[in-house]
Amino acid sequence: MAESTASQIISAIGGPENVKSLTHCATRLRFELVDASKVDKDKLEHMKGVLGAVPQSGDRYQVVIGGGVSTVYEEIMHLPEMKNAGAHGDGSGTASNGNSNLTNAEVKEQARSKTRGKNKWVDSFFEFLSDSFRPILGVLLGASLIIAIINVCLACGWMSSETQSPTTTFFQALYKGVFYFLPIMIAYNASKKLKVDGWLGGAIMGAMMTPSFLSLMDTTWADTHCVTTSLGTSQCTTKVFGITMQLNDYSGNVFVPLFMAVVLALVYHGLKKIIPDSVQLVFVPFLCMVIVGVLTAFLVGPLGIWIGNGLGVGLSWLNGHAPFIFAILIPMLYPFLVPLGLHWPLNALMLMNIQSMGYDFIQGPMGCWNFACFGATAGVLILSIRDRDKEMRQTAVGALAAGLLGGVSEPSLYGIHLRFKNTYKRMLPGCLAGGITIAILGWIFPSTVAGGQVVHGVTTTAFAFTSLLTIPIFDRMWVYAISIAVAFFVAMALVVIFDYRTPEQKAEVLARVAAADAETATETEENASAVQYADTHIDDNLLPGDKPVDAPVMDAEPLAQPTVAVFAPVAGHVISLDDCGDPVFASRALGEGVGIQPSASEVFAPVSGVLQTVAETGHAFGIKTDDGVEILVHVGIDTVKMEGDGFQVAVKANQRVNVGDKLVTVDFDKVKAAGYSTTTLMTVLNTAALKSVVPMTDKDVQAGDEVIAIEH
Repeated sequence: MAESTASQIISAIGGPENVKSLTHCATRLRFELVDASKVDKDKLEHMKGVLGAVPQSGDRYQVVIGGGVSTVYEEIMHLPEMKNAGAHGDGSGTASNGNSNLTNAEVKEQARSKTRGKNKWVDSFFEFLSDSFRPILGVLLGASLIIAIINVCLACGWMSSETQSPTTTFFQALYKGVFYFLPIMIAYNASKKLKVDGWLGGAIMGAMMTPSFLSLMDTTWADTHCVTTSLGTSQCTTKVFGITMQLNDYSGNVFVPLFMAVVLALVYHGLKKIIPDSVQLVFVPFLCMVIVGVLTAFLVGPLGIWIGNGLGVGLSWLNGHAPFIFAILIPMLYPFLVPLGLHWPLNALMLMNIQSMGYDFIQGPMGCWNFACFGATAGVLILSIRDRDKEMRQTAVGALAAGLLGGVSEPSLYGIHLRFKNTYKRMLPGCLAGGITIAILGWIFPSTVAGGQVVHGVTTTAFAFTSLLTIPIFDRMWVYAISIAVAFFVAMALVVIFDYRTPEQKAEVLARVAAADAETATETEENASAVQYADTHIDDNLLPGDKPVDAPVMDAEPLAQPTVAVFAPVAGHVISLDDCGDPVFASRALGEGVGIQPSASEVFAPVSGVLQTVAETGHAFGIKTDDGVEILVHVGIDTVKMEGDGFQVAVKANQRVNVGDKLVTVDFDKVKAAGYSTTTLMTVLNTAALKSVVPMTDKDVQAGDEVIAIEH
């Protein structure tokens, strides 16, 4: 019976004994490993159901699954071999690490402390920020889709307002409940991240949102006084313990629960050190609620409001005084912030803007980045269909669906973009084009917010994931739609035209597809040979025991002479691929072949055929003969990094060449000076489709001497 995806992942990750802990976020399995060198990355990346594998610092590893990650996680956790691994997604339970007194969260922290470098505090901060939001991505996405549906109904005239009836008001409550109680959810996650009882953090934050706390703003209290701020909100103060307390509405706030969780962690762990174990269950929560509750009400809460509002006002000032720069800056920064988890502060600011100003202006430009990302993925999908690359097609389809329908970029980023670095070169112009478009149109056609203020740019009154379904939530919807379309199609077109792979990566795909085709053809031939054909051609030259062949096959003229030899492209000493110094070529992933240590500067065509690939940098050439043999000539190792310096290309793609035609002239002295190997590698990409490919090594040759024998 075939192994399940869960079993295959654990096997490729190094087995259950290599797993210290396992958690998951919205799209990825997040492993803490004993030894990351045991991971079979190639096996993971070519595994059905896996979109990508991403090594992290130290012994951390991420496996990109997509929207079904929670299902795969549960399947892994229920594997018999994982019973002793002790990995728990909520950070609880005992890990099999040799110390039964440590929880998984503690084991993870020990491992991380060993792997973090001099910037460990920065790493820890952004990890804390990300893990405080990741568990609630699902409910945020669900709420954003409800908002989108309501806005479609409003735009189409099917509803006059969100509160026109009990039914519409009920659906408004469904999404507003998520954002109103968001501080409690974040407080719970942030507290757990800091190894504090999550319910304790949620309870303290919830206290700041109760009707009792909000009633302190009632001016019928003698000590309560309220004023209206420049943002149009009410600012109240009262006296508790005879001390002035600033009162705020903390619903929807994200900064206060984060700060509160940090203070709670300090108090919580401090109390556990001084209170006896026998009474900790009673007195630690009690004292935390009193101490941290008072500190949050008097200091942490007002500080969080002040910082959040200050950042929002600062960005609002930039958007108001330099909207063109702002609209371009946001989509150009996000491609670098998201992979590192550094985008959460901006996401938090979006929520703060909506709470404090009633609208947000960041999500519009951010949408341009998202759709440039999805456009690049669409381009990859088109190429995968053209190249019949089933694995990448599966990855791209899942990533594109998650992006266009859910606004989630991680499957695209981790499944494709970060694996193929050229993708960023195609995607960033899309981000720029979308940013310029939304900047120009947003200036010419500004938005008018509820208070009558004119804002240059696309605004929204709701927090949502930027997908096709959430387009209606934006003011100046048509401006936003045009901008994201520009970003999408520019990125897609650049990927389709210029590809997202290096010549070596493309050659590897073509070789893999050719091998699969050869296997299929062999199976078809074996099946066909078992069938007795009624219509055969009787040839007078057949001898007893000869197999009759179909008339069209026997009578047909051969279309091309079979390729039986591949000749040396350059003079030098021929070596085996095992000794070439490149693990990819040595593994024969690109087919059987030879390496030549060159003694001349001119590289020639080793066979006659059509140039399917000519690298702009001049370091790689792909030739296909008339009878379908595919040859890769790769000049030097890692010479792509020279960006064409020292290479004078004499041919172009789709050009027909004959044996001995010059391909490129190379300054090998310059290659050596740059620190790269000059060994010129030549392989038969579709080796698997041929009967035999025999390299002739350990000899000196001139250009044009036979170095590979081929049998069809």
